[in-house]
Amino acid sequence: MRRVALAASVVSMTVALAACGSAKEADSKKSDEKKKTGPLTIGLLLPEDQTARYENFDRPFVTKKIKALCADCKILYVNAKSDPSVQQQQVDSMITKKVDAIILDSVDSKSIASSVRRADEAGIPVVAYDRLAEGPVSAYTSFDNETVGKVQGQALLKALGDKAKSGKIVMLNGWEADPNAAMFKKGALSVLKGKVNIGKSYDIDRWLADKANEAMTGAISSLGKDNIIGVYSANDSMAGGAITALKSGGIDPLPPVTGQDAELEGVRRVVAGEQYMSVYKSYLDEATAAAEMAVALGRGEKVNESNTVDSPTTKHIPATLISPVSLTKENVKDTVIKDGIYKVDQICTAKYKAACEEAGLLK
Repeated sequence: MRRVALAASVVSMTVALAACGSAKEADSKKSDEKKKTGPLTIGLLLPEDQTARYENFDRPFVTKKIKALCADCKILYVNAKSDPSVQQQQVDSMITKKVDAIILDSVDSKSIASSVRRADEAGIPVVAYDRLAEGPVSAYTSFDNETVGKVQGQALLKALGDKAKSGKIVMLNGWEADPNAAMFKKGALSVLKGKVNIGKSYDIDRWLADKANEAMTGAISSLGKDNIIGVYSANDSMAGGAITALKSGGIDPLPPVTGQDAELEGVRRVVAGEQYMSVYKSYLDEATAAAEMAVALGRGEKVNESNTVDSPTTKHIPATLISPVSLTKENVKDTVIKDGIYKVDQICTAKYKAACEEAGLLK
């Protein structure tokens, strides 16, 4: 009986080992099958068209880099126009069309998680672009967003100088649904807390300029126009709304106002001295990283895992993070003009000619 049992055990182990070997072979074969050398179809999903960067920089830069990597690759582009439900439908459409990879800049990082999960189940890798979407994303590229907030906070403190405690500042933070907004705010507060008096702080719905204008108008009414010495604005479009409110409120001279994205109007305001600073982020570097990740993942290859980040749902996501630069009147020429983002004549229209001459942009 013992011999029979031993024999049965040996047979069982042999079968199990054979099965294990078959599984490994199957996994290896499956991995090889995933590798694709021909043309790819890549979905590019951007979140909105109110902020100039997406249509002016992100879309063309990503498209150009994908084509440079893979001339025959096809790019399917859609913009959610700030609607989370529309973006969910767009992801579902990409899954139906069996794209090889998706580059996703999420409108709402939480609500898109179920769509990311469906893409993953369909074997489609998702590169989270600019905003870290929840769900099983395969890779992520953005800027070091806490550093962005720190750069903004440091610039505001520099502008205020020894008057930093002489009045109140107003904080116009980004949209709560955008995970980047929380990181910008955290970075800014790490610099500003204890060094300024925060009179009012608002989270601005969808980053909209008119909502920032409403919030700033309310802050002026509540705090008094003579008590506001600075404005932390998380991006340029909101800075524009805030500056309009400050002017309407009779505040002259304007207090220092921060921004981000180096939008053309924001850069013009910086040159004119209406906006103290913006944050210049190399969209070309970010787009390049996203395109490289998407093409690699679409071909079944691994991406660089030397740097990783965690989302609330997924750990150790391979990430490429790009450093931001503080843009002021003094370095416009060495940043956005030098990098070919804008030409001098785009910034220096007739309205801004005198300011451009003073800033040394016109010979």
